[in-house]
Amino acid sequence: MTLFLVIRLRGNIGIHPDVLETMKRMNLPTKHSAVLVQDTPSNKGMLNKITDFATWGELTDESLEALLAKRGRMAGDARITEDALRKENLGTMKELAERTMAEGKVPDCIKGTFRLTPPSGGFKRSIKRHVTSGGELGYRSKGINDLLAKMI
Repeated sequence: MTLFLVIRLRGNIGIHPDVLETMKRMNLPTKHSAVLVQDTPSNKGMLNKITDFATWGELTDESLEALLAKRGRMAGDARITEDALRKENLGTMKELAERTMAEGKVPDCIKGTFRLTPPSGGFKRSIKRHVTSGGELGYRSKGINDLLAKMI
C-alpha cells in the first residue's frame, strides 16, 4: 500500500470555499502542516482539488520514522518517546513506522496532523507554480522526502 505525505504550502487567502472545505476534511488546517493519506481514488480526487495549495508524494520508511520521532505528538500534545510507545504497547519507533506503513495510517493514540517548520534554506522555487512548471506545488513523487528533511 502506498502512503502519501501531503504538506500544505499556502495559507487561506484567496481560497475557494470548496477547496477550504477539502483542506479541512483532509485535516490540513494551516501552512506547513502535513498528513499521511492512503493512495485511494477518493483521496486522489481530494489531492487534485487542493493541488494549487499543497504538495504530496510517496513517503519512505526512513522519512516516516524521522517524522514520527521529531514531529509526532501523542494525545495531549506530548512528544512521542520510547516510554510513551511502551506504555501504549506500540514497540519501538522503527516498529511504529513499519506498522504505520503497513496499515496506511497512524495509530489512534497519535495525532494525525504534523506541524512542520518552513524549510531550512527556503524553497528552491516558487510556491505559486506546480512542480512540472518549475514550482513547489502538486505531485512530486519521491522528492517529498527531500522537502520533508528540510522541514523537520
